[in-house]
Amino acid sequence: MSIKTATLKGVATIEMARPQKKNALTTEMYAAMAVALKAADADAAVRAVLIVGQPGVFTSGNDIDDFMNRPPATLDAPLFDFMRALVGCAKPVVAAVTGAAIGIGTTMLLHCDLVYVSDEARLAMPFASLGLVPEFASSLIMPVLVGHAQAAEKLLLGDPFTAEDAVEMRIANAVLPAGEVARHARRMAERFNSLPPGAVRESKRLMRRASQAAVLEAIDAEAEVFRLRLSSPEATEAFSAFFQKRKPDFSAFG
Repeated sequence: MSIKTATLKGVATIEMARPQKKNALTTEMYAAMAVALKAADADAAVRAVLIVGQPGVFTSGNDIDDFMNRPPATLDAPLFDFMRALVGCAKPVVAAVTGAAIGIGTTMLLHCDLVYVSDEARLAMPFASLGLVPEFASSLIMPVLVGHAQAAEKLLLGDPFTAEDAVEMRIANAVLPAGEVARHARRMAERFNSLPPGAVRESKRLMRRASQAAVLEAIDAEAEVFRLRLSSPEATEAFSAFFQKRKPDFSAFG
């Protein structure tokens, strides 16, 4: 297992710990994160959740080999269970983006309450370039956050962006030096220990009340298309090119 969990000083930490694979996420990792989120939400001793990666990498997104061999065939697959667990978490969720955040590494940040990003981080949502479509309600949230034109650059062209861009786009709260981001995020998570937990939970619920149903609907709508796209000729070409370390050729597709 490449997910580590621990609860200390009221903070439940979920650590993606697979640095040899740039924290690429497998089915088992999604399942473990979903379990950890639900357990933290149910634990009265937990006041906040902290999601972290490894030095230099938050997560490179899905493990493509695992993803192609065991695609999420149904809406109750571990990937979607993790998405719903994060969206439904009643307690504040803090993310420490310690490095590269690709694909779901970026889209999961849209559902965290506080996000702190390393000055070395690079973020990207290259779904279309892989023959896929946006996920985790990013097709809904990104245009709202940054407008259609900016969202198109990130979701259609897959343009990468910096930590400073993430703050400007209202995805993140602040940029910190690489060696400080995880400690700062933990300090912010621990601040919830001195706040009334019921008031915090109710405030978060009210902040998200207007969009919650739409977000869940978008996750399901994206998932239906995403699952179909996984077996499309375009995705097959994109993933084949990835494994063969070559540039994909989409010239035959109309």
